[in-house]
Amino acid sequence: MAAVPQDILDRIRSLERQVRELTGRSQMRPALDKILHGDIVIGEGGQLIAETPDGTRTFVVGQTPQGDWGVGIGREDGTSALTVGDDVSDRGQMIRIWSRDRDAPNRILIMDDYYSDRFLGRPWLPFPMYPTANSAMENTTSWQFAWIGRMPAQNAVAVLSFSSIASAGGQARITYVAPGSSERVLETWTLPTNTWVNKTFTVPLDDAEWGDGVLFQIEHRNSASTGAVETRMFHAYTRNTYTEAEAPDLPTRTAAAAAAPSAFEADLATTPESPVEPGLRRVDE
Repeated sequence: MAAVPQDILDRIRSLERQVRELTGRSQMRPALDKILHGDIVIGEGGQLIAETPDGTRTFVVGQTPQGDWGVGIGREDGTSALTVGDDVSDRGQMIRIWSRDRDAPNRILIMDDYYSDRFLGRPWLPFPMYPTANSAMENTTSWQFAWIGRMPAQNAVAVLSFSSIASAGGQARITYVAPGSSERVLETWTLPTNTWVNKTFTVPLDDAEWGDGVLFQIEHRNSASTGAVETRMFHAYTRNTYTEAEAPDLPTRTAAAAAAPSAFEADLATTPESPVEPGLRRVDE
């Protein structure tokens, strides 16, 4: 049978069908909501940002407009939840967890230390100080321990507050001992007759790594054998540094020492011992 040429309308309809097919195929591609292989790199500045529909940022990573590199996780109300890095100062890369208190959202609950990078900044921790049988004593002029405490170093600075009195006058002193260092007398002072003497000491935990056991000892004595002396502890705790001057001195570090566990971590692997006895030394004058 002889071929019958298509009329012009049939040919136009065929061309339109082919154009639609080609157009549809050109738009077909995998959904761009997954990364199955490879990395995404944000370099030379810029940020990856996740926002709620109303524009509140809940996740940010990269270089901030202030020039710092960090990570921020926020809440739906716009307050910070967790941040790594500090876009305010040049001591960045602190890690901080922020309060959910809507009336005071800028309070930090957990952080490392701003000026001493090996220590916990917050929370502050109590430093356990224990009274001895001689925290109140009579009829001796020799130095005796009144209060003693030993704890693994967590925060960088210790604060101790206490008061002493001697019926016939006397003396008191406080000493600090870090692992691998000798006993250091922080101060010795006179107790006037029948007068309470209040003392507060703010002591950077020099020569201690995080987790090393540090020791404080408070001693007192009478000036006369017929006198009585007493020391009362008000509070003892450790906190973060407030200024660069409060940053503790670094202990002597070697490659082996840096890789070794802290004294506290090593103690956990052995039979527990008294937290006080290893550092006790009485020095009579």
